[in-house]
Amino acid sequence: MNEKKHIVIIHGAYGAPTENWFPWLSKQLKADGHKISVPALPTPEGQTLSNWLAEFKSQVGELEEDMILVGHSLAPGFILNLLERSTVKVSAVFLVSGFLGKLGLADFDPINKSFVCCQFDWDKIKDNAGGIYVYNSDNDPYVPLEKGKELSQNLGVDLNVIHNGGHINADAGFEEIPFLLEGINSFLK
Repeated sequence: MNEKKHIVIIHGAYGAPTENWFPWLSKQLKADGHKISVPALPTPEGQTLSNWLAEFKSQVGELEEDMILVGHSLAPGFILNLLERSTVKVSAVFLVSGFLGKLGLADFDPINKSFVCCQFDWDKIKDNAGGIYVYNSDNDPYVPLEKGKELSQNLGVDLNVIHNGGHINADAGFEEIPFLLEGINSFLK
């Protein structure tokens, strides 16, 4: 039988816990007996790395070995920051539509800057994650596929390309995300 985990699902900029595929994935994983946390982080007002770190600590707590972190859009950058600061190795991270650096989008770049415009300690990040899985789409209107390639290369893992997946959000038809659930379940076996 699979060991039960604490799975934390993290939204991105302008996001919320009740959007996209987060409620569906939460329900599926909860039905399997996992503990689920989906923190509500300040965005766009008050969206800074320090505010998100404080809110994460308040709503979820410290990182723990039994945790799996799942992040969408800006959240993968946030997860990298969590791992870089951590003294514990989490079970796995699943990074969906993630990126590094600026996107060239006026509504996003200023509020995303503190999360993704920095030099990361990639060795420390990799040491603090048991499994690392990266998913990006080949037609994302916000995050070019090159950004996903850069992220996966820095992490030393393969990039899972979702064909015609858009931003892998509700606008692209993802109220449910079976491939991600399958990936998490495969990791847990």
